[in-house]
Amino acid sequence: MHATFRQLRLLVALADTGSITGAARACHVTQPTVSMQIKELADAVGMPLHEQIGRALYLTPAGEAVAESARAMVAEWEALEQRIAGLKGLRQGRLRVALASTAKYFIPRMLGPFCARHPEVDIELQVLNRDGVVQRMRANQDDLYILSLPPDDLPHERLALLDNPLVPIAALGHPLAGAARVRAARLQQEPFILRERGSGTRLAGDAHFARLGLHPRVRLELGSNEAVKQAVAAGMGLGLVSRHALAGQPSAEGLAVLKANRFPVPSSWSVLWLQGKRLSPVASAFLEHLQELATQWEVHS
Repeated sequence: MHATFRQLRLLVALADTGSITGAARACHVTQPTVSMQIKELADAVGMPLHEQIGRALYLTPAGEAVAESARAMVAEWEALEQRIAGLKGLRQGRLRVALASTAKYFIPRMLGPFCARHPEVDIELQVLNRDGVVQRMRANQDDLYILSLPPDDLPHERLALLDNPLVPIAALGHPLAGAARVRAARLQQEPFILRERGSGTRLAGDAHFARLGLHPRVRLELGSNEAVKQAVAAGMGLGLVSRHALAGQPSAEGLAVLKANRFPVPSSWSVLWLQGKRLSPVASAFLEHLQELATQWEVHS
């Protein structure tokens, strides 16, 4: 097979964006260029690499296989570029980080000083729920991953970042909001608004309820912390969210953190990378930056 590096980059972009238009936009080329280059790559492979079903584009098994190898080649080349830049005394390149959605409340503030120190670095953040981050981790699509519940079946290295306590919340006017202490069993009498299944918050919360022998009545499942907070503030039920997802004064959002026995749910954030992965100079520098900042951060009590 005779393939060019440009064709491999375009196939990776096609796999990531799911469309010719998205690949063209990501690689700053025209749509006809993408189509022509992918066709030439398919001719070199001897099999179709994608198919159109309705309005959706899917990679064929051959396309998936080529894209997997292409992604590894592109990642290795970018790592080489950064190592060469490091040898020249430069700190530039691209940093790819995938993070669970709740981490968006503090990671941007950690990124600010790093970007100021390394203005030549391009940052690419993927904000997803836990399942989405783990999926990207399996495909080795990023340099670093930030999760509260690391996957057990993926060999990885880990750096503890900071605590991530999960707290029960209620609307300010809720009868439990002003209670000095709430028994954990009392919470079971109330409807709950929880994150969707597959999120780190939901997994940790379900495991904690199970340890307590509780079976909360779930009224609604929502895909973001903001949606959960809005529903709880509207009086639809109790919620369970990361303390990081709340303002310094939860009352400003119409919420109260309940003083319940056996809560908060203990949890913590970690920075992960695949075992055996050779981190680029930029990724290593960001990891060091996070280590420095982690000791300075405390969750509001």
